[in-house]
Amino acid sequence: MKKNSFVEGTIIATSLIVLVKILGMLYVIPFYKIVGSSGGALYSYAYNIYLIFLGISSAGLPDAIAKIISEYNALGYDDAKSRAYKIGKKIIGFISVIVFVILFVFAEEIGKFIIGDLTGTNTAKDVAFVVRCVSPAVLLIPFLSITKGYLQGHKYIGPSSFSQLIEQLLRIIVILMGSYLVLKVFEGSLSLAIGIAVSGAFFGGLGALIYLRHAIKKSDINVITDKKDSKISNKEITKKIITYALPFVIISIVSHLYNFTDQILVLRTLENMGFLSDDVEFIAASISTWSPKICMIINAMAMGMTMSLVPTIVSAITKKETKEVENKVNKSLSMIVFVSLPLSLGLCILQKSVWTIFYDVNPYGPEILGLMVFSALFGNMYLIVSTICQSLSKYKLVYKVSITGFILNALLDVPIMYLFKFINFKPYLGSITASIIGYSVSVIIGLHALKKENNIKYTETIKNIFKTFIPGGIMVLFLGLINYFLPFNELTVLGAILTSLIDALIGGIIYLIISYKMGLIEHIFGIEMLNKIIKKLTLGKLSIKN
Repeated sequence: MKKNSFVEGTIIATSLIVLVKILGMLYVIPFYKIVGSSGGALYSYAYNIYLIFLGISSAGLPDAIAKIISEYNALGYDDAKSRAYKIGKKIIGFISVIVFVILFVFAEEIGKFIIGDLTGTNTAKDVAFVVRCVSPAVLLIPFLSITKGYLQGHKYIGPSSFSQLIEQLLRIIVILMGSYLVLKVFEGSLSLAIGIAVSGAFFGGLGALIYLRHAIKKSDINVITDKKDSKISNKEITKKIITYALPFVIISIVSHLYNFTDQILVLRTLENMGFLSDDVEFIAASISTWSPKICMIINAMAMGMTMSLVPTIVSAITKKETKEVENKVNKSLSMIVFVSLPLSLGLCILQKSVWTIFYDVNPYGPEILGLMVFSALFGNMYLIVSTICQSLSKYKLVYKVSITGFILNALLDVPIMYLFKFINFKPYLGSITASIIGYSVSVIIGLHALKKENNIKYTETIKNIFKTFIPGGIMVLFLGLINYFLPFNELTVLGAILTSLIDALIGGIIYLIISYKMGLIEHIFGIEMLNKIIKKLTLGKLSIKN
């Protein structure tokens, strides 16, 4: 296997994660048609609570292991990094069993908490059943995650990223085949169909774990060549794992709590406002699950980047390369905005078309998606800033950044929804607005603290962000003009597909050409990496001269 540099690792991870996220976006089209709005809501209840408990069971260990492995690797401590991996597996096994028991035993109480007094199509017993169906995944996925962290710490980004593709493919097969067979062939219950669908997480994880174990056997990362670290005790390693893991726990849980809290508060608030039960369930599921599914393509960049960001920043810190740390921070922020901004703008413009393609015509969905894309953009920034803080061992700052933003979001959710209703605006959009505010405050706090404590300057990032708005703004103007003259009906699937394809093609070309002419792409990604990408895309026929 080949080790990867930061930018190369980011490109590899992001490319595969984008593919994974595209699959994650596309499967919901047939899945939603199979299970309908009610089934979709039930799926979202179980999966959102699963993600929160998965964050607890993983305990931040995958990213913590990646950080520790990278640190020991930079120092040449082969024995210590091997022991760290084994100790991490023992810790994660213990926590996973406890979390599984809690999920399985208290599933009915969880179901009652989620549903509350809402008398819709789904019951607390339905929710409890699907929660129990997804609970075995918390026994397996943490081991998959920690194995990924082990590889990432050695800068083997490719196998770790490819395992996500395997996991997603197997998961989608179980989701679609299971739900279709239960409902359309055997005419079973909706709760059984969703129960089998959520169990896809377990089977996908099993296939990916088998692949990663094989990848590790083929590599040389288990070979111990240096014993000079023998003074590092298991107790010291365990303490370091727990210390490193806690911030990642906060980041993971808070990220999933944003959606879960929004879902619960939207359910309660809209019910009190007099919305119909079916509409309440649909809106809550759209905010917590269905819009984020489409926004996966925006989130992919941040997820791919964090896989390379942790080991490279830790390695630079360990070697006391202060300037390199500042360079990686600025490059990360610049790259995330450069890629996320046009995707957010494009999806906002195409909100009706994209929603029609995925979930058919609905009066609520497009409006929710149109604002949710910007929540995804700021969520990306939050994830990158939190990861940077953790990589620099700013643990208190991680807590401050994550918890402050989340609490602000939770406190503002209901007041902003009522404010929007008072000013005759869509009240459910208030929940998304609260999330954007929460993410924004987290980013501002984090960046300000890094500047003050580590003397990190953002001059380069600010310049790149302002430059990025130029091709982004021109793209929006062109697409607005083009859509005015397009003869397609966005409320039909064919018209929506044609509009989306034309806008994506023209918008992408405009954005990339203007960015290239401005020298923005070369400046952010570097001429060497840009040439690698172009050569691969053109089979070695084209390249850019220095």
